[in-house]
Amino acid sequence: MHKFYGGENMSDMLALLTGIQIKLQKLIEKNQRIIEDNNQYINEIQELKNINKQQKERIKQLEEKNNILKLAKTLEIKEGNVDAKLKINELVREIEKCIGLLNT
Repeated sequence: MHKFYGGENMSDMLALLTGIQIKLQKLIEKNQRIIEDNNQYINEIQELKNINKQQKERIKQLEEKNNILKLAKTLEIKEGNVDAKLKINELVREIEKCIGLLNT
């Protein structure tokens, strides 16, 4: 048998290579798990961004409705119920039209 690198024989080299192959395979598997986890996190982040966007839009709509109610209360005091209701209906139609345009 031939001696390699400081007295190592062929079986020692094969054992060393086998150990390296096993460690490399474990690293490849670990890397694949990390990639899968990363993809899952990316999907979760996207879902959370979508939820956040929807909630911001809902907050905006509620704020607009709140402003309408405040305005209606003011108008009711100043102009009476009939005029206030007409103005509220007009404002609501205008806001719904704007929301419709935003959704397209």
